[in-house]
Amino acid sequence: MARRAYHRRVSSRHHDVYHPANWIPPEGSWASSDAIRRTMLKNRNRDTAPEVALRSAIHRLGLRYRVAARPIPGIRRTADLVFPRRRIAVFVDGCFWHGCPVHFVMPKTNEGYWRPKVARNVERDRSTDAALHAAGWEVIRIWEHESVDEAAKFVEAVVKNRVSSRPRTRPPSPRR
Repeated sequence: MARRAYHRRVSSRHHDVYHPANWIPPEGSWASSDAIRRTMLKNRNRDTAPEVALRSAIHRLGLRYRVAARPIPGIRRTADLVFPRRRIAVFVDGCFWHGCPVHFVMPKTNEGYWRPKVARNVERDRSTDAALHAAGWEVIRIWEHESVDEAAKFVEAVVKNRVSSRPRTRPPSPRR
């Protein structure tokens, strides 16, 4: 009896499901279909697989860092990894979202939306790099297709070669 009740509930839910053929995009939507819209809404802006793999490799090398932090408080940009003492910001860029010269392929559907979108992302990356450099930060950009181990070793070399921007210990206080 319980099985039948469950069956009835499931089948009644199927009648309520919105059919994709009847989908109408919300006003101002960039999505060309309901399936695309659902897929794109699930994209993460942090803790992506390439980012987590790089963080793990860097952590195994003994380096410690901040995750998803703003290097400069006044700038609305978040770096994937930040080494505050060394003033190093690491960004793991996705090939699609940041227009990788090797792997980026312009979508055939809704190209009028995607071309300017990716161009804005690339321009924002450049302005972020310029602002961070002007503030004395080192910026490292790693493509998601790069070898994780090689990228981690590169980050380690930069971190170890960069002089700390502030002393680790307090200077002695003057005697009175």
